[in-house]
Amino acid sequence: MSSSSSSSSSSSSLPSTKLLVKPIPGDYGLNFFGPIRDRLAYFYNEGRDKFFANRIQKYQSTVFKTNMPPGPPIASCSHVICLLDAISFSVLFDASKVEKCDVLDGTFLPSLAYTGGHRVCAYLDPSEPKHTSLKSFFLSTLAARHHKFIPFFQIGLSELFNELEAQISTKKEAYFNTLSDTMSFNYVFRLFCNKNPSETKIGSQGPKLVDKWLLFQLAPLGSLGLSPKILGYFEDILLRTFSFPFFLVKSDYKKLYDVFYEFGSSVLDEAENEFGIERDEACHNLIFLAGFNAYGGMKVLFPGLIKWVALAGQTLHQRLADEIRAVIKAEGGVTLSALNKMVLAKSVIYEYLRIDPPVPFQYGKAKVDLVVESHDVAFEIKKGEMIFGYQPFATKDPKIFVNPEEFVADRFVGEEGEKLLKYVYWSNERETEDSTAENKACAGKNLVVLLCRVLLVEFFLRYDTFQVEASTFMFAASVTFKSLTKASSST
Repeated sequence: MSSSSSSSSSSSSLPSTKLLVKPIPGDYGLNFFGPIRDRLAYFYNEGRDKFFANRIQKYQSTVFKTNMPPGPPIASCSHVICLLDAISFSVLFDASKVEKCDVLDGTFLPSLAYTGGHRVCAYLDPSEPKHTSLKSFFLSTLAARHHKFIPFFQIGLSELFNELEAQISTKKEAYFNTLSDTMSFNYVFRLFCNKNPSETKIGSQGPKLVDKWLLFQLAPLGSLGLSPKILGYFEDILLRTFSFPFFLVKSDYKKLYDVFYEFGSSVLDEAENEFGIERDEACHNLIFLAGFNAYGGMKVLFPGLIKWVALAGQTLHQRLADEIRAVIKAEGGVTLSALNKMVLAKSVIYEYLRIDPPVPFQYGKAKVDLVVESHDVAFEIKKGEMIFGYQPFATKDPKIFVNPEEFVADRFVGEEGEKLLKYVYWSNERETEDSTAENKACAGKNLVVLLCRVLLVEFFLRYDTFQVEASTFMFAASVTFKSLTKASSST
């Protein structure tokens, strides 16, 4: 297994580098027409992964210039410098060199009307004072609820599994995404508001309300994958000529705001009294944290995990079931201590996050003139230039990982496997780094890993094996259960 630790100084301010500095290959094309050309290639003529792979081949470089969607007329400038290897990508984590102001969605910023007129924490750079107070508020809110993480999730999983079994029994199949979305929203709402959303005025409509709110913000970045291409071109005009106006979801968002404001009162009290955040701004940030970051992430996270474990096959299922049941029997229940002893289950989660990170894009603007190093070449990036990283290529860097395109369940088992965790980048930071008020790492990164482990544990305590049909829809895996075999033995 090759390692690049000796060349992983990553990047440095000008002018120090031991590597040959080359001009960045690629071009942006003519104004207006270049971005449109690249956008059509990205969505319809080549497809996302081929778009990047073809340019790596063309330029013989993992660093190059291109345009990223949505392009004109929504985005005034779509120029980016693309980083597609594990070494160059890591500059995006360096807050001293890369600015994260208003770049969550890349080269455009949705109307702030979607967030109550506030630049929520996700849009702020760590250098902005408000970022520190908001991120500290998030971290404190999660820490205060750590004792609820596992039991609340177990309640949701039990409900999900019961419905999964019922649908397979009656319909011979079950669409996992809808069930997962319901479970995820209920979990997040219970966690922050200590209430089942069915007991509030939004009832069972929570996922639909958030989905619509998310869709209208992110539509310019997505595609239905329509065929033939002529339909795709029509879709391109529909989604990327104008941003969707907020008034189309205003009443839906008001319903979300009202229930979070009412039932999240203890969280909002903490924001006001301990962090000096105005209550209205805190509520909009709480909705973004719960709806965009947490629920929105889970919409992608859980179907993706189920897909990859299903595709790995029955042999892995048996290994996971054996490990999980043995540890739970020895430990007497699903505890943090028990979860930490499941080395295979832990590795499976990290391998999923490596091969198919739920948030595939990272953006930032160079704060200063930089020299960014890849494995064997360096490139100059000027202050103000937009830097873009596509994580699925960086985390499948063949110079870091053996058989990078293959799902290797025990890749991160053992001392050598654990050394590779610093190249797992799914959380807007290395997996080996913590989320703090001073960085842009996902505030819930440890919770994400925990919930994925609990999902595997509860699943294989209840079932021996399963089969699914999987495809991709918009931003997430689409998973339909076709069979489900109940556990032949239990702890």
